[in-house]
Amino acid sequence: MPATLTAKGRATRDRIVRGAATVLREKGVGLTTLDDILSHTRTSKSQLFHYFPGGKDELLLAVAHFEADQVLADQQPYLGSLDSWEAWYRWRDRVVERYEEQGERCPLGSLFLQVGRDTPGARAIVVNLLHRWQEQLATGMRALRDAGRLPADFDIDRSAAALLAGLQGGVAILLSTGRSDHLRAALDEGIATLRRGPGPAGPGRVVP
Repeated sequence: MPATLTAKGRATRDRIVRGAATVLREKGVGLTTLDDILSHTRTSKSQLFHYFPGGKDELLLAVAHFEADQVLADQQPYLGSLDSWEAWYRWRDRVVERYEEQGERCPLGSLFLQVGRDTPGARAIVVNLLHRWQEQLATGMRALRDAGRLPADFDIDRSAAALLAGLQGGVAILLSTGRSDHLRAALDEGIATLRRGPGPAGPGRVVP
């Protein structure tokens, strides 16, 4: 977002992005025209190009930023408070619910298919999203460790990366098949692995 925008300008730009996200979700990225977005957001062409000089591609990248933020926002408040096993299972239920509601159409993935993952700024959106997501999982694991529910030497960063990878694999299968079984299994096994943890009692040890 340009740093020179006034508060009113930022609000207008945000309104356009949110409105564009809505129409893109409803019609699909490939079927949505710039005129559709202009009509839905009640924006003139000159106004749109004022905020997005690069035209539709720049707007789509802005919507991709919005959708990436929404991925994490949709998991709150659970993702931000993973300080007990009960909280982890509440988060698990919310993730499954979120992706079952989304179904086989991924707004963020559709946007990247349209603009191309190699478009400047596109890859950074994905990298930033995954980094923030993994860090929030790691923060939850640190809370468990601090409460004595994980060993002091538990490899948090590696475990957070593995859990996120399993989650993403489950989402990919859901997008291909419409079934959430693999996503449920990945999350259940990821949390169960956390609860067992490494230690003298071996992989069967369950942390209360």
